[in-house]
Amino acid sequence: MSGEKTSANLADLLERILDKGIVIVGDIQINLLDIELLTIKLRLLVASVDRAKEMGIDWWEHDPSLSSKARQAQAEAQSQADAGDRALLEENRLLRERLAALEAGDGAAAEPAGKAAGKAAGKAAGKEPRS
Repeated sequence: MSGEKTSANLADLLERILDKGIVIVGDIQINLLDIELLTIKLRLLVASVDRAKEMGIDWWEHDPSLSSKARQAQAEAQSQADAGDRALLEENRLLRERLAALEAGDGAAAEPAGKAAGKAAGKAAGKEPRS
């Protein structure tokens, strides 16, 4: 009978700890001849997820290795960055074509690529191209 009472008390204690939260703090300091070589500060928080969120702790929701939503957001951000890179590569290609045409002395061939590159460069700089 005492085993049941102990487990019930342990369950109550664990429930209380998770509900209220508990912080365990410890510092380790290593000195040699009054010279501090190493200091380790340990902080341990034991609380329920709901209690942690109330305290403003929710790092696991933003860690891609722990959250599928964070992984999805990271993949979307990478996709947008890749799209921006493709746009820059296309603009670079158009500018190289225009430069090659100008160096060859063929002004008519450079005009379409030049307009497209000018528009792309204007958008990148936040300016409207001149007609």
